Amino acid sequence: MFRNQYDNDVSTWSPQGRIHQVEYAVEAVKQGSAAIGLRNSEHVVLLALKRSSGELASYQKKLIKVDDHMGIAIAGLTSDARVLSNFMRTEAMRSKMLYDRPLPTQRIVAAIGDKAQVNTQHYGRRPYGVGLLVAGYDETGPHLFECSPTGTIFEYHAMSIGARSQSAKTYLEKYHENFADASLDELIRHGLQALRDTLQQDKALDIHNTSLGVVGKNKVFEIIEGDQLQKYLDMLDETGRPQAGNVLAEMDTAEEATQDDGPTAMDTDN
Repeated sequence: MFRNQYDNDVSTWSPQGRIHQVEYAVEAVKQGSAAIGLRNSEHVVLLALKRSSGELASYQKKLIKVDDHMGIAIAGLTSDARVLSNFMRTEAMRSKMLYDRPLPTQRIVAAIGDKAQVNTQHYGRRPYGVGLLVAGYDETGPHLFECSPTGTIFEYHAMSIGARSQSAKTYLEKYHENFADASLDELIRHGLQALRDTLQQDKALDIHNTSLGVVGKNKVFEIIEGDQLQKYLDMLDETGRPQAGNVLAEMDTAEEATQDDGPTAMDTDN
């Protein structure tokens, strides 16, 4: 994307019918680390890949609890996600105080869409540079929604956003028919395998860079990280992908075996 005379503000249309500022916000979501959501008949699972700005820094928070029955995964600008999550928490609290019931997932997602759309229409504002996967369980069952900076919302059986998310989508599309009847552990395993497909070849999932969130029937939203996550990561040991410590050695071996066959393809986000 390049700067042009039609991207100075969000209220200017280009001759091709595009709003460049909105497209730039969508691009910011694609630059964020991957987040994945999937659901069965009783549960919704969120998974996210955490990044660290350096060896001395902690990993960024990617999953946020909104209420006992709802949580979100983010990809994009963390500061924008903090503003939206605070708004969602306020609305959830208002629903409990006024109506004495949990806030329906569809209603809060629609409110987020309206809030995002306003920033695509008024001069002097900018779109939110963050995408959300909203997981919730209410009286109508489990729900998984995607909220984009454009103000559009969609409900999914499974979805991925962020960097290299297309690789995860390919996996989810291949196995989505099995999700409805899958157990919670199987659903988590599918999510971890999809998340692992977003990694570069010299990386691996571990208890430091992975976050897991679960909500469902008779289960409040829970974020699982650290040592508690290890038992789920152990499910991936049988899938055959090498661990991070063995990747470089295997790459060297493969290079020696194919050095006469020309260069190998680059690993890209797509």
